[in-house]
Amino acid sequence: MVNPNGPLAGPDGELVVRRWNRDPRCVGRARAELRKALADWGLAQIEDDALLVVSELLTNAGRHARAAVGREIETRYVRLSAGVRIEVHDAAPGRPEVLPLDPERDCGRGLFLVAALADRWAAGERSGPGKRIWAELTVPTESGSSHGG
Repeated sequence: MVNPNGPLAGPDGELVVRRWNRDPRCVGRARAELRKALADWGLAQIEDDALLVVSELLTNAGRHARAAVGREIETRYVRLSAGVRIEVHDAAPGRPEVLPLDPERDCGRGLFLVAALADRWAAGERSGPGKRIWAELTVPTESGSSHGG
C-alpha cells in the first residue's frame, strides 16, 4: 500500500514528473504524457478514466491555485502494482471539497467525477508550500469494477 503522505516511488521506480504553468493548453499536454506512461506500463485498460482524472485535477489547479509567478503546477504519475497514482501539486494552501451536484451550476463537478472514477483519492500536504491532490486507479479484476464509487 502506498503511503499518501510519504515519499513517492513506484514498485520499480516508475515515476513521471512534469511541471506546467497555468496555461489551459497544459491539460492536453499532461494527458499526452499520461497516455504515453500508461501505454509503456501496460495500463491501457484504465486510460479513459485516468485521462479524465488528470484533466479534472489539473484544470482545478490551474483555475483555483492562485500561486506566485514561477510556482508551477506539478504532475506525478506513479506506476503501482495494479494501476497508477496521479498526483497534482500546486502552491495554493486551500483544500478542495466535493460540492453537492447542482444542475444549475456550470462547474463544480470535477472532484465528484474524480471520486467516482478513482479507487482512492485525497488532498494532503506536500514538501514546500501548497497541497497535493492524488487519485489512484487500478485495473478492474475479472469479477468486476475496482472502483469504490
